[in-house]
Amino acid sequence: MEDILTVYKRDFNPAEPLVCMDETSRQLVKETRRTIPIKAARPARHDYEYERNGVCNLFMFFEPLDGKRHVSVTDRRTKVDWAMQIKELLDVRYPVARKVTLVMDNLNTGASLYEVFEPHEARRLLDRLDIHYTPKHGSWLNMAEIELGILSRQCLNRRLPDKAILSAEVAAWQNRRNTSQAKVNWRFTTEDARIKLKRLYPTLSG
Repeated sequence: MEDILTVYKRDFNPAEPLVCMDETSRQLVKETRRTIPIKAARPARHDYEYERNGVCNLFMFFEPLDGKRHVSVTDRRTKVDWAMQIKELLDVRYPVARKVTLVMDNLNTGASLYEVFEPHEARRLLDRLDIHYTPKHGSWLNMAEIELGILSRQCLNRRLPDKAILSAEVAAWQNRRNTSQAKVNWRFTTEDARIKLKRLYPTLSG
């Protein structure tokens, strides 16, 4: 926990950007009956019945110090998907950065890159990463999870029937947030943790 909190205290450095990564799934839902459109003093009406239309995965990459985020919509979340997202992060979005500090959960590790790419390519990617894992039951420390919560409330709290529409709506949300350079006002520090979460620290016997 303190490792993540220390990382969050670093100053902004475009040569070594801080990026938080998280992912979530989204159920695609189709209407079974035509929606009654909105009218004066009456909201649009949707029938309670719906049709499930599969599931998509969303990868969230959030750079909190610069107010930028990138969301990728994929068909699934596998080691291959994760590895390809890491490669795109480094080679497309941060091609000139010396190193990317990546905050993420521990569902995937650098070993996953070796399962997807040739050893020399996996090593090249790992050499440009400084990975910091959130602790078990500590996903709340990942600011990308906060961004996913905002995405869910502002964009995904309705029926979206297919991947194409989901991708378009997520892209519009992303562009709007990036244009405004929306950031997270993170205030929880190591000092706070040592007081408020004292019970989580080991007790040293005299």
